[in-house]
Amino acid sequence: MKSYIYIMANTLNTVLYIGVTSDLKTRVAEHKASVHKYSFTSKYKCTKLVYLEVFSDINEAIKREKQLKKWKREWKNTLIEKFNPEWEDLLK
Repeated sequence: MKSYIYIMANTLNTVLYIGVTSDLKTRVAEHKASVHKYSFTSKYKCTKLVYLEVFSDINEAIKREKQLKKWKREWKNTLIEKFNPEWEDLLK
Protein backbone atom coordinates (compact mmCIF):
# COMPACT_ATOMS: atom_id res chain seq x y z
CA MET A 1 0.00 0.00 0.00
CA LYS A 2 1.30 3.45 -0.87
CA SER A 3 1.87 6.09 1.78
CA TYR A 4 2.49 9.79 1.35
CA ILE A 5 4.06 12.69 3.14
CA TYR A 6 2.59 15.97 2.05
CA ILE A 7 2.84 19.68 2.68
CA MET A 8 -0.19 21.95 2.79
CA ALA A 9 0.10 25.75 2.63
CA ASN A 10 -2.26 28.66 3.13
CA THR A 11 -3.12 30.94 0.19
CA LEU A 12 -0.25 33.34 0.94
CA ASN A 13 2.25 30.48 1.45
CA THR A 14 3.16 31.85 4.88
CA VAL A 15 2.05 28.79 6.87
CA LEU A 16 3.02 25.17 6.17
CA TYR A 17 1.65 21.91 7.52
CA ILE A 18 3.43 18.57 7.04
CA GLY A 19 1.45 15.35 7.30
CA VAL A 20 1.51 11.65 6.46
CA THR A 21 -1.33 9.50 5.14
CA SER A 22 -2.15 6.37 3.19
CA ASP A 23 -5.12 8.05 1.46
CA LEU A 24 -3.88 11.35 0.03
CA LYS A 25 -7.03 12.42 -1.83
CA THR A 26 -9.30 11.86 1.17
CA ARG A 27 -6.91 13.49 3.64
CA VAL A 28 -6.38 16.58 1.48
CA ALA A 29 -10.15 16.85 0.95
CA GLU A 30 -10.58 16.82 4.75
CA HIS A 31 -8.08 19.68 5.08
CA LYS A 32 -9.79 21.67 2.32
CA ALA A 33 -13.22 21.17 3.92
CA SER A 34 -11.94 21.94 7.45
CA VAL A 35 -13.47 18.68 8.68
CA HIS A 36 -11.57 18.98 11.95
CA LYS A 37 -12.63 22.52 12.93
CA TYR A 38 -10.03 23.05 15.66
CA SER A 39 -7.06 21.55 13.82
CA PHE A 40 -3.93 23.44 12.81
CA THR A 41 -4.86 23.35 9.13
CA SER A 42 -8.34 24.72 9.82
CA LYS A 43 -7.05 27.46 12.12
CA TYR A 44 -4.41 28.63 9.63
CA LYS A 45 -6.42 27.84 6.48
CA CYS A 46 -3.87 25.46 4.97
CA THR A 47 -5.88 24.34 1.96
CA LYS A 48 -3.29 24.03 -0.84
CA LEU A 49 -1.38 20.81 -1.43
CA VAL A 50 2.03 22.11 -2.53
CA TYR A 51 4.31 19.09 -2.09
CA LEU A 52 4.19 15.32 -1.77
CA GLU A 53 6.40 12.23 -1.69
CA VAL A 54 5.27 8.64 -2.24
CA PHE A 55 6.46 5.67 -0.17
CA SER A 56 5.77 1.94 -0.29
CA ASP A 57 6.35 1.62 3.47
CA ILE A 58 4.36 3.69 6.01
CA ASN A 59 7.27 3.54 8.46
CA GLU A 60 9.55 5.22 5.91
CA ALA A 61 6.90 7.88 5.30
CA ILE A 62 6.61 8.57 9.04
CA LYS A 63 10.40 8.76 9.32
CA ARG A 64 10.52 11.31 6.47
CA GLU A 65 7.66 13.34 7.99
CA LYS A 66 9.54 13.62 11.28
CA GLN A 67 12.70 14.63 9.42
CA LEU A 68 10.92 17.39 7.46
CA LYS A 69 9.22 18.75 10.57
CA LYS A 70 12.69 19.46 12.02
CA TRP A 71 13.84 21.37 8.95
CA LYS A 72 14.24 25.14 8.82
CA ARG A 73 11.56 26.99 6.88
CA GLU A 74 14.13 28.02 4.25
CA TRP A 75 14.91 24.35 3.52
CA LYS A 76 11.21 23.51 3.22
CA ASN A 77 10.69 26.41 0.81
CA THR A 78 13.57 25.17 -1.37
CA LEU A 79 12.17 21.63 -1.36
CA ILE A 80 8.73 22.86 -2.42
CA GLU A 81 10.09 25.23 -5.08
CA LYS A 82 12.14 22.45 -6.73
CA PHE A 83 9.03 20.25 -6.90
CA ASN A 84 6.38 22.93 -7.48
CA PRO A 85 7.98 26.27 -8.47
CA GLU A 86 4.69 28.18 -8.64
CA TRP A 87 3.35 26.77 -5.35
CA GLU A 88 0.24 25.63 -7.23
CA ASP A 89 -2.40 23.48 -5.57
CA LEU A 90 -1.58 19.96 -6.76
CA LEU A 91 -5.12 18.70 -6.02
CA LYS A 92 -7.55 21.38 -7.13
